[in-house]
Amino acid sequence: MVVQGDRREDPHVAHHVRVSAQTLSRARPASTTTRWSRRAAGALAFAALIELVSRTGLADPEFLPPATEIVGRAVTLLADPAFLGHALTSLLAWAMGLGIATAIAVPLGLLLGSVPLIDAAMRSVVEFLRPIPSVALIPLVALVIGTGLQLRVTLVVYASLWPILYNTMYGLRGVDPLAKESLKSYGFGPLAVLLRVSLPSSAPFITTGVRLAAGVALILTVSTEIVAGRGEGIGVFIFFAGIAVPARMADILAGVFWVGLFGVVVNALLVAAERRAFRWHHAQLGERP
Repeated sequence: MVVQGDRREDPHVAHHVRVSAQTLSRARPASTTTRWSRRAAGALAFAALIELVSRTGLADPEFLPPATEIVGRAVTLLADPAFLGHALTSLLAWAMGLGIATAIAVPLGLLLGSVPLIDAAMRSVVEFLRPIPSVALIPLVALVIGTGLQLRVTLVVYASLWPILYNTMYGLRGVDPLAKESLKSYGFGPLAVLLRVSLPSSAPFITTGVRLAAGVALILTVSTEIVAGRGEGIGVFIFFAGIAVPARMADILAGVFWVGLFGVVVNALLVAAERRAFRWHHAQLGERP
């Protein structure tokens, strides 16, 4: 042990401190560029696997075309006005359903999360409705309000409501009670406390719910179009490509490709917006902005 004035330094302790610091440094999250590079590498590896399986005959190319053929067909669809019309119809239904679901779920979640009496009264109804698959409601909704855009938007709203609602309620449970009591002590009412403390504190959880609901909305939009099998939409495009004789597998998988790519882009944009808007929240979680 080395003594320097009042300071004592154990060589073994210093060694463990250096090792711990190196371990923490290696455990830091990867940069954004590194993360995207790894994801791109994974996507390329998956495409290469499909290409290999199809080209070597492990899978019938009639049912699983090579990845190069799928991507090539996806690119040519961008010049097809009919396909672009299908895509715009699906995007409209997705955006409208997600927007309406957010407008309903956030105030409802704030109400249920702030008023225990209403939460207790509505709990059984919410728990009954939440597990019902949205696709199972297609016949009922079609009979009540008809088919077309209104059918898709209604089912998207129903399915997207729950992630936003539950994340809003969960966010309210994590609000610091001391902050609420401090505001009440200055004479602020329940509504002011909700708007000034509860809502800002739960905003990161609400945005996470919206991000999850965006994926659910996309799934419901396309699946409803496929099940309904009429009108316009990417799901309708996939449906008719599947019932053609012979089935146009390249068209089916090209449509699926654009749906998946849209989901990836939307999720990435929402994650970036969430990290930028709520840096303080990610700092508390120990994440790199």
